[in-house]
Amino acid sequence: MRKFLVISIPICTIVIFILIMQSGIFLKYSSVGDDNIPKMIEKIMENISEEHWEEANKNTADLKEAWSKIVFRIQFSTERNEINDFSVSIARLEGAILARDKSSAFMELKEALQHWMYLGK
Repeated sequence: MRKFLVISIPICTIVIFILIMQSGIFLKYSSVGDDNIPKMIEKIMENISEEHWEEANKNTADLKEAWSKIVFRIQFSTERNEINDFSVSIARLEGAILARDKSSAFMELKEALQHWMYLGK
């Protein structure tokens, strides 16, 4: 029995760690729906194209809040650089919205969406 435990406990621990490290692709999506990043990005794009800057600013704050929830779930399974790149895109987006610069805002939104697609892969 002791030999079985000595072998099985490390193997089970390693398997659990591997599952955690590979779970980023699944954990970035929520079953609740209040942190659907691609949908939020589309909504911000619509706001910017219609030049509703206050609404875009509010939706960007919601995006930032949703991102903070997702980071908590994926922090162990995603590279830190990927997380930082998405966070920087959101920060730049906030600046572009404050400056009311359509082209910069669209560039940052597309870049954020690209980071989102490759997050956890």
